[in-house]
Amino acid sequence: MKKRIVSLAAAAILSTTALAACGSSDDTDGNTAGGGTEATDSADGDAAGGGEADVNEDGTVNNPEAVEVDPNKLVFWSLFSGGDGGFMDQIIEDYNGTSPSQQVQSVMLVWADYYTKLTTAVATGNGPDIGVSHISKLPELVEKGVVIAIDDYADAAGTNWADYPDNSLEGVTFDGSKYAIPLDTHAEIAYANLDYFADAGIELDANGQLPVSNADDFAEILGKLKDVVGDGGTALSLPQTGDDPYRTWWATYFQLGGTPIISDDGTEVTLDKTTAAEAADYVKSLYDDGYVQPGITDHQKLFQDGSAGMMFGGTWANGAFEATEGLNFQPMLFPSLFGDNQAAWADSHVLIIPTNDDRTEEETQAAVDFINWVASEGGLTWAASGQIPSSSTVTSDPAFLELPNRDFYLEAKELAVLPAQSASFYGLKDAMIRNLDTIWNEQTDSTSAIDNMVDEMGSELG
Repeated sequence: MKKRIVSLAAAAILSTTALAACGSSDDTDGNTAGGGTEATDSADGDAAGGGEADVNEDGTVNNPEAVEVDPNKLVFWSLFSGGDGGFMDQIIEDYNGTSPSQQVQSVMLVWADYYTKLTTAVATGNGPDIGVSHISKLPELVEKGVVIAIDDYADAAGTNWADYPDNSLEGVTFDGSKYAIPLDTHAEIAYANLDYFADAGIELDANGQLPVSNADDFAEILGKLKDVVGDGGTALSLPQTGDDPYRTWWATYFQLGGTPIISDDGTEVTLDKTTAAEAADYVKSLYDDGYVQPGITDHQKLFQDGSAGMMFGGTWANGAFEATEGLNFQPMLFPSLFGDNQAAWADSHVLIIPTNDDRTEEETQAAVDFINWVASEGGLTWAASGQIPSSSTVTSDPAFLELPNRDFYLEAKELAVLPAQSASFYGLKDAMIRNLDTIWNEQTDSTSAIDNMVDEMGSELG
């Protein structure tokens, strides 16, 4: 039995973004629908970088320097293309409606290319006025001079730093200066298709969570789902390369009691190779035992289309799933597979001001005014995407707590293990994903792959 879902609302969001990217907006001042990507060429060829903007079906832009921008607006380079982009567009539209000193125009880049293009653009003096970073990437951006300190501007904007948790503030502070405003935390969680759960006779516990206490319990659930999803379906939606199996490994590693990945001073790899290999063997067993359909590329879409019993994925998918007609789903904490430890992967988004010597003081202040507004006043809209706002004012608002499942999202945030603050972390992450992928794809055994991974990570730290 296969349940196919038509994602009407989600498709509408993507269609709106794509139309705006093709220049269908009639606004004479350059506004686009939702404040989103304006990827048209100007009639006289005066697009920012010249040439024609190369726009993908999802509205992301491959060459942001070619996007036509309104010279009277601040330019925000966004990476929110995973179902949360429409919510950020709404925030920008709401902000522009407040009559700020300068309005904002958003350009959505391809996530995989974002940091390379941002760093290159800043180096050549063509960077945006506003950007976003993962908190795990921020140390590298600070070290390379890609972003500026914002303390004085944030004070003038009225930023209430006491509104943000200590770990978030520590993550944006370098040598006593703050380089970003925290926006959210996003964790890897589990999603259940409740129709398949009913078909398989699986009941969630009283808290709406998976009734598992170990890996064997979870395997039993996956086995039941495998029996009911039918041809072309998968018990668990998970790709076989990239970030999501890495995040599953990350959760498993720390649930098994793994030591920190690197030392506190960031000078040496402290990962436990035996535990790392054990965690990798467990993740590989999900593929080997047939719980994951081979060859999955877009695991979020597979679940959204009703072809998966479960999915491991980020909280940011929640908003798109809620907008999908006929999708009967339940988000849950990442399952406790090894004892009482329910650790999971997480990271955070922070809003940044890229370095730009040509930007005036007034423009820089207007840019910080915007990111302060987004993190505070825009927090409830952002929460609807599934992201967990950093602002305690937002998360204590009754309107936030009335959103479905947000109480347990806060629990997921507390259980998560965040990456270490290191300028080398993205290089370490690339080494981890590259070597772990060889295990999932049976190119090497887990022990050899982990040995090589640790060697590459050590070289990355120098």
